Amino acid sequence: MVRKRILPAHESHERWLISYADFITLLFALFVVMFASSQSDKTKAKQVSESVKEALNKGGIRSVVHEILGGAVDDTGKGNGQMKGPGGSQKLAAPKDESSSVKASVNELMPSMQYLNQALSQEIKDGKVEVRLESRGLVVSLRQSAFFPSGGDELAPATFGSLAKIAKTLRGLQNPIRLEGHTDSIPIHNDHFRSNWELSAARSIAMLEYFCTHYSLPRNRFAIAGYADTSPVDSNETPEGRGHNRRVDLVILNQPVIVGEASADKPKVPIQ
Repeated sequence: MVRKRILPAHESHERWLISYADFITLLFALFVVMFASSQSDKTKAKQVSESVKEALNKGGIRSVVHEILGGAVDDTGKGNGQMKGPGGSQKLAAPKDESSSVKASVNELMPSMQYLNQALSQEIKDGKVEVRLESRGLVVSLRQSAFFPSGGDELAPATFGSLAKIAKTLRGLQNPIRLEGHTDSIPIHNDHFRSNWELSAARSIAMLEYFCTHYSLPRNRFAIAGYADTSPVDSNETPEGRGHNRRVDLVILNQPVIVGEASADKPKVPIQ
């Protein structure tokens, strides 16, 4: 009978990988705990901690990495995740509440509106002036029939008293002012103006010259615009509607509009 030869057991040389994997896992868990401890957001720290525990129990760490790089959602459901990519420790900025900013700026112009409504009460009653508060600012609408002759840009002397009340408000504010000229849809062509565009801009300039010359308001506070018949407030099919459309709107701009326009005016830097 031939005796079977017993071969010696093969010695594994890769057992160190098990210890190495355990060491890397524990080291990773240590860094995750340190990261979570540094967060002021308790909701995120708790969720990261739970994710690490679950990942370790299941033998995987991919979900932990996803939690750290992708961010967590807080109790409000809005999320407070970290930015991905380089510089990932920087938190995403909370969106600005533009409506509340506009509301605050509008409220700042409320006293001026109340003063003008009281000071110009007779002009408002007679339909010569309209004062209203919009999201862009305080608008004082001056009817052409009261302030300018038909087809002309010379201010009527009878309106100087009304303009003095408006100037008092302008001198008490620092906001920029926009003068917007408007006409009705009937084309004009006379010895002075070739179109409604020229007439609407000329009336805005006449208003500018009056405030700056008689009340020393700085010219750099003003902007001039002529819209012709492109921005009506009433129908051009009736004489009454056309009378409403022929106007100069004096707009006292609020702060969000100023900031928005300043950002839009900045030249874009081309990508090299």
